[in-house]
Amino acid sequence: MSWFILIVRVVIGVIFIVAGAAKVGHAAEFAAQIAGFRILPQVVIAPMALALPFLEILLGGYLIIGLFTRAAAWIAVILFATFDLAIASAVVRGMTVSCGCFGPNDKTVTTWAEVARDAVFVLLALVVALRPPGTLALDRRIGNAP
Repeated sequence: MSWFILIVRVVIGVIFIVAGAAKVGHAAEFAAQIAGFRILPQVVIAPMALALPFLEILLGGYLIIGLFTRAAAWIAVILFATFDLAIASAVVRGMTVSCGCFGPNDKTVTTWAEVARDAVFVLLALVVALRPPGTLALDRRIGNAP
C-alpha cells in the first residue's frame, strides 16, 4: 500500500503542478473561464484567478515530496470536490463551458465524463489523506508521520 500511496501522491502532485503552471501569467483568461460558470460573485473571481495557480503548484510540490502530506491531501480533496461540483453544476444547467482546468489553451468542456474524472481524483486524494504518507515521504524523514 505504501508504494500505491507514493504513486497516487506523485500523480496528483503532477496534475496540480501542470494545471497551476498552465494558468500562471494568464489570470485574465482564467478569470473569464471561472466567470463562465456563473457561480461566484464577480468580486472574488480576479483574486481567485491570481491565487489558485500558485496554490495548485505549492500543493502539488508538497504532495510530490511528501511534506505536510495529510494536510495537502485534504486540501486536494476539497479542491477536486469543489471543481467537481462546479462542473456538475454547469452540466446540470445545460452549459457548455471550458473547464479551465489546464489553463487558457485547455478546450475541455464540462461533461459528465469530466465530473466522473474529478470524482476519481477526489477518491484518490481521499485515500492519500486517510493513510500514512507512504514510501519516500519527507514527512517520514522529519518525524512528521505516524
